Amino acid sequence: MSAAVTQESTAVPRTVLAARTGVAVVFALNGLAVATWFSRVPAVREALGLSAGRLGLLLLAMSGGAVLALTTAGLVTQRLGAARTVVLSTVLVAVGLAGVGLAGGLAGSLPGVAVGLFALGYGSGTCDVAMNVEGAAVEKRLGRTIMPRFHAAWSLGSVAGAGIGAGAARLGLPVTAHLAVLAAVVLGGTVLGARAFLPAAAPTGDTPAGRRGGLLAAWREPRTLLIGLLVLVMGFTEGSANDWLAVAFVDGYGVSEAAGAAVFAVFVASMTVGRTAGTAAIDRWGRVPVLLATMLLAVVGASLAVLAGSGPVAIVGVVLWGLGASLGFPVGLSAAADDEARAPARVSVVAMIGYTSFLAGPPLLGLLGDRVGTLHALLVVPVLLLPTLALVSVIRPPADRSTA
Repeated sequence: MSAAVTQESTAVPRTVLAARTGVAVVFALNGLAVATWFSRVPAVREALGLSAGRLGLLLLAMSGGAVLALTTAGLVTQRLGAARTVVLSTVLVAVGLAGVGLAGGLAGSLPGVAVGLFALGYGSGTCDVAMNVEGAAVEKRLGRTIMPRFHAAWSLGSVAGAGIGAGAARLGLPVTAHLAVLAAVVLGGTVLGARAFLPAAAPTGDTPAGRRGGLLAAWREPRTLLIGLLVLVMGFTEGSANDWLAVAFVDGYGVSEAAGAAVFAVFVASMTVGRTAGTAAIDRWGRVPVLLATMLLAVVGASLAVLAGSGPVAIVGVVLWGLGASLGFPVGLSAAADDEARAPARVSVVAMIGYTSFLAGPPLLGLLGDRVGTLHALLVVPVLLLPTLALVSVIRPPADRSTA
């Protein structure tokens, strides 16, 4: 073990190894921030007295902020560099998270929560592009698949956020205090992590118009658009569980709020396992067969979670759902960044399309939940996944395409 570590250290520059750690820290803290909010959704819903439909519309504020951020995130990352973009966007994440806690816990203000969620979404969306661009650059320099492990770090942060949220709910910790403390932790840790990023590239002399042209060109690339569509469905597969799984188990299986948060923790723990193991699987078998297998696993898992009829069996479905949803988003973004020079524009486009699922998903499932129940509304997930299997071949690396 120590010999392998020594060999890696000598083969890879120390700055790249430090950047790998810094990117993982930023991913984990971003996941911690987002999961902290999701873990307390049932508490905020109760405090504001919201129906499933109204809760879905409220969640739209966060998704709308994220999608709006993605229209400029690629240009901002090119102009400021990944490190500064990550830090500035996380300031907004922290302000939004603390604001949600204040408005939802103390003030009981629906508009206040909506504003906080918009800020949280806008900051998280901008940070998402910047940290993925940095992660793709590190992956290129390491010469092996590592992007899913960065997303595993995000999921690990989500596990921590969900676990802390479940404990906070069980202990009756006020939402205001919980979210404020976590906001400070996320901001401080992200600043430290971003300091280890790769040195910013020297200015190329490109004009702002040229950068915008690169973004517009990415919108005209069929492969980029198809990757975006694939990521959209995989984002919906993941995001529907993030938004609704805790509430669905509370409403559909009659569990407590704390147990609902624990079910969400099981989901993100499964995603963490899938993303950690997925890197070795992709390096051995390739992107396409591994993603096909995991998507089929998500179809089975989501169906079982809804139709099992009993909590323990449904939890097995949640585990399979988490494993199956684990690789779609990171592998899609890694595929979009195959050409490092065009990575910011392409990652921005793919992320923008993918985040549309977070925009449309909450109100769609909320309104459907008002009619058929929150739990059964989640059957939309396997229904969308099955036809999307036809798109998986688009993520094949260009080198593999040329030899196919």
